[in-house]
Amino acid sequence: MEQYYFHLITLLLGFVSFIAISLLVLFHRHRSQFTRNNLPPGKVGYPVIGESYDFLSSGWKGHPEKFIFDRVSKHSSQVFKTSMFGEKTAFFCGNACNKFLFSKENKFVTVWWPSCVEKIFPSSTQTSALEEGRKMRKMLPNFLKPEALQRYFVVMDQFAQSHFADGWENQKEVHVFPLAKDYTFKLAARLFVSLESSYDVEKLSKPFHLLNSGIMSMPIDFPGTPYNKAIKAANFIRKDLHKIIKQRKVDLAEGKAHHTQDVLTHMLTTCDENGAYLKETDIADKILGLLIAGYDTLSTSLTFIVKYLAELPHIYDAVYKEQMEIAKSKAPGELLKWDDLQKMKYSWNVAQEVLRLAPPVQGAFRVALTDFVFNGFTIPKGWKLFWSANSTHKSVEYFPEPEKFDPSRFEGMGPAPYTYVPFGGGPRMCPGNEYARLVILVFMHNLVKRFKWEKVLPNEKVIVDPFPIPTSGLPIRIFPHQK
Repeated sequence: MEQYYFHLITLLLGFVSFIAISLLVLFHRHRSQFTRNNLPPGKVGYPVIGESYDFLSSGWKGHPEKFIFDRVSKHSSQVFKTSMFGEKTAFFCGNACNKFLFSKENKFVTVWWPSCVEKIFPSSTQTSALEEGRKMRKMLPNFLKPEALQRYFVVMDQFAQSHFADGWENQKEVHVFPLAKDYTFKLAARLFVSLESSYDVEKLSKPFHLLNSGIMSMPIDFPGTPYNKAIKAANFIRKDLHKIIKQRKVDLAEGKAHHTQDVLTHMLTTCDENGAYLKETDIADKILGLLIAGYDTLSTSLTFIVKYLAELPHIYDAVYKEQMEIAKSKAPGELLKWDDLQKMKYSWNVAQEVLRLAPPVQGAFRVALTDFVFNGFTIPKGWKLFWSANSTHKSVEYFPEPEKFDPSRFEGMGPAPYTYVPFGGGPRMCPGNEYARLVILVFMHNLVKRFKWEKVLPNEKVIVDPFPIPTSGLPIRIFPHQK
């Protein structure tokens, strides 16, 4: 019996020793990847996960900038190394870093997406991200530039009026966030692919919400997981978009559709410099990507505009005054005109301050195309680089009293270059920034001329995952203006 226990203890000690040695080897290999000469300072965390949890948890606590500022302060450097989602990563913080990344696009760096995103958008892996990005940036500005968007301005105003009539009027309380998501999705579906019937929109709406909630979840492709549901939802939407694309081709051939009708028709009728047209598969993926991009960022922006206007009555009063001057200049039933946008300067300053304090996009990844030196540090080829909007938006160096809501920051010349970056910058600046401005201002005009409101939950928590989200959906009590 004693011999049996001796062998058992020996086996247990051997197993524990094996585990301990394996962990030591794992930690050594992990840390050895970050020991090259002249790398930026920083911590690399644990194997595989690195500092991913610390980064995400700062957002879950509502302060994503804390992860950045703590490390910038500790290392006395605007560039620091870390390990993020299994990737060797350098954070680039501040306006000089933003300028470098945005101006060196396609020379030293290019856009990078995690493999989990590529699995949902498989066609994007058939050609390089660089080439795909170039194609899109040549094509989209023709549709999303101001003179092109003028054609859809009336539709936006009509759509906003219907939205408030159907979802807000005759209500004592509403939840802003779900209403904003519904509004931005249906508007994008209308303008991007001309979906107007409620049946067609609702058919796409449910799988779209599954896709949106799972695309940035843990990439576990197992039945029932959010990520698996997102893959299935993307495939369902893609099939539906293929049907729409084929029908649109028929309509174009028969003269029932016009090349300026929407983004879809624009993509079908626009070729590159070699005379090549986009494949149907690529068009479906790009339309899907545009729907996602316009949905998350805009619904978040509209929600936080409502939030800040509820919290700051003097700001609301100034916006109301400006918008009512426009409304009173209209005949009964008259819609907004393009020139009215130029009269909404204060409202846009307010919206920009909201985007500064609650940027819908926290930042984005790049990948180093070659070894290069920046700020005296070597960045090896293949390393991932992350720029953060909060590294400048929330910095006292660029915005005095950064937590104070102050629309006057955007008067005159506005913030210094590369400090205000809610839409990114350089060649990869969001091509939909003018579209976003129109959607936001039309929404604000139709909202404030109808209602005043107050928050039901004054201390509602806000998390960032990966977008700013009011945890209870921002319930408000609404008070219609007396006509």
